[in-house]
Amino acid sequence: MSRFLREMIAIPSESCGEEKVVLRIKEEMEKVGFDKVTIDPMGNILGYIGHGKHLIAMDAHIDTVGVGNRSNWQYDPYQGYEDEEIIMGRGASDQEGGMAAMVYGGKIIKELGLDGDYTLVVVGSVQEEDCDGLCWQYIVNEDRIRPEFVVITEPTDGKIYRGQRGRMEIKVSTKGVSCHGSAPERGDNAIYKMAPILLELRALHENLIDHDFLGKGSLAVSEIFFTSPSRCAVADGCWISVDRRLTAGEDADYAIRQIKNLPAVKAAGAEVTMYTYERPSYTGLVYPTDAYFPTWLIEQDHPVCQTLSDTYKGLFNQNPVLDKWTFSTNGVSIMGRFGIPCIGFGPGHEDQAHAPNERTWKKELVNAAAMYAAIPQLYLSKYADKMPSHTENLVK
Repeated sequence: MSRFLREMIAIPSESCGEEKVVLRIKEEMEKVGFDKVTIDPMGNILGYIGHGKHLIAMDAHIDTVGVGNRSNWQYDPYQGYEDEEIIMGRGASDQEGGMAAMVYGGKIIKELGLDGDYTLVVVGSVQEEDCDGLCWQYIVNEDRIRPEFVVITEPTDGKIYRGQRGRMEIKVSTKGVSCHGSAPERGDNAIYKMAPILLELRALHENLIDHDFLGKGSLAVSEIFFTSPSRCAVADGCWISVDRRLTAGEDADYAIRQIKNLPAVKAAGAEVTMYTYERPSYTGLVYPTDAYFPTWLIEQDHPVCQTLSDTYKGLFNQNPVLDKWTFSTNGVSIMGRFGIPCIGFGPGHEDQAHAPNERTWKKELVNAAAMYAAIPQLYLSKYADKMPSHTENLVK
């Protein structure tokens, strides 16, 4: 498992460039005995174990972010580093460690005969770092795969996660009139129009609503752009990107309306819109979507939560901690859009995501593989007949 993870890390696989790592995963799935392995038109890889009627899915996104400033890395981010306790490299925690543990969880199922009346589909999903949940929009809508529940294998610090804040990407634009920079009074500077908006956005962040479990909504201005005829001219256009994290009680309309109602936005006549995502996958497929990723939360005593809690107790002889992610996952589509219950348990730590010297822990890889192997049988024996026909999203 460690060797497989290191070989995945060694293959650069940023969003829309995952083809080589997908082929490496396919090779490993076939090697350890998966019954069927397919790659869909978007480029997601789906490995199947079993042929039973209960469809269970486990998901790891296998794209990574870039490496940033290499001088911040103690070791080469792709060659990485390994000792008795850790594996280091880009993707170790976020999120190829989850894929390695899932594949070897499948190997355990095969070797120990932990089969039953279920079909397990192990998903290596693409483009999550670019557009979380887009892959599962495709899997549900186009591949026509709708599992009874999904285990998300993003890093959970050894805990079980049952929800997360949502997010959206917002664009705020101001328009001006250019003129020669030597006489700026002749024009209308779009950058100056943006200045008070930035201050009001910063103040808005401090006053967003809170939730006792998911935490507070947040807002960050992440990018700023402009148009101007030259450096010697007044800017005739300016726009910013806003990373908006949505807690319970907040949705896309609410967040857009908040910004539209800011006094500086009204005074500037600024336009407030949602971004869309239309970047082609590595297969060339374009699957457009709004850059809105809904908040989701399932109840603590849901059969899916109980399945993972009981599995954890049985394997490790201790009670798990139930918590939530700070960042976003494919659950925004799985549960947020489609109402398919999902639950999180994955090797690695959230604070390693997107960080230099990213690492994961071998003990956590082993624990995760054991969990993934044991979950399906325990679900069938104790909770499959207790699943509700509809899972309520507690944030709505």
